[in-house]
Amino acid sequence: MENTIDNSYIVGTFFVSLLAFVVQSILRRRTSNSVSHSRKIVYGYNNVLKNRSDLTCGECFQPRYRSVDTDVIIVGAGVSGAALAHTLGKEGRKIRVIERDLTEPDRIVGELLQPGGYLKLIELGLQDCVEEIDAQRILGYALFKDGKITKLPYPLEKFRSGVSGRAFHNGRFVQRMREKAATLPNVTMEQGTVTSLIEDEGTIRGVQYKNKSGQVTKVFAPLTIVCDGCFSNLRRSLCKPQVEVPSCFVGLVLKNCELPYPNHGHVVLADPSPILFYPISSNEVRCLVDIPGQNLPSVGNGDMSKYLKTIVAPQVPPEVHAAFMAAIDSGNIKTMPNRSMPASPVSTPGALLLGDAFNMRHPLTGGGMTVALADIVVLRDLLKPLQDFTDANSLTKYLESFYTLRKPVASTINTLAGALYVVFCASPDKARKEMREACFDYLSLGGVCSTGPVGLLSGLNPSPVCLVLHFFAVAVYGFGRLLLPLPTPKRLWLGVRLILGASGIIFPIIKAEGVRQMFFPASVPAYNRAPSKKGSQ
Repeated sequence: MENTIDNSYIVGTFFVSLLAFVVQSILRRRTSNSVSHSRKIVYGYNNVLKNRSDLTCGECFQPRYRSVDTDVIIVGAGVSGAALAHTLGKEGRKIRVIERDLTEPDRIVGELLQPGGYLKLIELGLQDCVEEIDAQRILGYALFKDGKITKLPYPLEKFRSGVSGRAFHNGRFVQRMREKAATLPNVTMEQGTVTSLIEDEGTIRGVQYKNKSGQVTKVFAPLTIVCDGCFSNLRRSLCKPQVEVPSCFVGLVLKNCELPYPNHGHVVLADPSPILFYPISSNEVRCLVDIPGQNLPSVGNGDMSKYLKTIVAPQVPPEVHAAFMAAIDSGNIKTMPNRSMPASPVSTPGALLLGDAFNMRHPLTGGGMTVALADIVVLRDLLKPLQDFTDANSLTKYLESFYTLRKPVASTINTLAGALYVVFCASPDKARKEMREACFDYLSLGGVCSTGPVGLLSGLNPSPVCLVLHFFAVAVYGFGRLLLPLPTPKRLWLGVRLILGASGIIFPIIKAEGVRQMFFPASVPAYNRAPSKKGSQ
């Protein structure tokens, strides 16, 4: 009996000790994680963490943070960063802009500003930035398919005469905005490469960067806005990026040629995918050849030139054929991947994403700058009543509404770009062929069938409901044509496949954008969350 009791005590003591060990291990791990999370520097792509204990005494966060003389740090001075710096600077904020390269950019996209974007430019007081750069007015589009042409003017009747699209060299436009922002005494623009966001107790307090001379520097501000472009190495800390690359653009500049329709963008529904032409100066035309996928013919060994001459050249309008061939022979061929990324923000006190670092869509429709400028207008209006950004938690609650307020405009342009690209690409599938043909013929009908879709594309009427209605009107139009003059089971089934295919194109894009935020933004709690003037004083 005594042995039994002794054994039970031994066994009980063993299990109690084991349980205590497990609990202690769990508690230690949680404590360790919370400590390491509350004092860290978040590095770009690899998310390397640095403990606060590694910082020197003079670099403690709170004293440095409270003594800063900067309200907002802006990472990047492209279209979004430069426009934002000027906008917030005009509001009296002290702005510090850190840009990797302040020389004039040389890009093949970001050259076409839709009329809706131009209206936002006016609203921000930046319309003079498209002056003195030889920018060209764009009044609409011309669509080419299998020898047929339809002209699609922008619905500008309700706007003053100066409103239209603008096309230009991206670098000239960006430099003009940088120069204008830098004229404000409270805006400081510096060349440097931001390597990390500085985080303290879950709040972004500033950035670490290498300046032009290579010196590592830390700067602090209550709000950091990251808009460092499509190649951003900081976005992983602030969102859940799901980047897709459906195709690549091959860019050429055609010299001294006349487009069939002056002051219009030209879209050729070619095989395998669209070709774009639009003027970017008084004697230059930008040509963008879309190539599906990421595997491009090599530029270096001549495969790209061969592809452009044998596959693409026979499909371009005859008016630009000679200039197109000359541009190929000049050897100045540039390529760029076309990225698409829905906005999936992670709410982070003290920081915000903007521009292509935050949200991208296929550049076929030229909507990127319109979305960015519209976002800046929303952000400016949200921040205007706030006099002090140092209350990070309160600021975060207000900024959460930004992600909802931007949705109707941004999601409409994003969805249209993704859906239109799929429809405009050639396909061996008969239902997809019918959809492509129906889209061209629907736009050719004129009236609301033309002005409605073009109003969406131009950013003049960014309505998600109108987008869905017109998209399915095209599908129903194509279905109805298949039933004439007499429906057959084969044609009826093809029509059903057309409708199903249209649904398969647009619904996944809408789902990624967020159905509730896109169509019912007022039902989102953050939609009605705005800083009260009383609370901001």
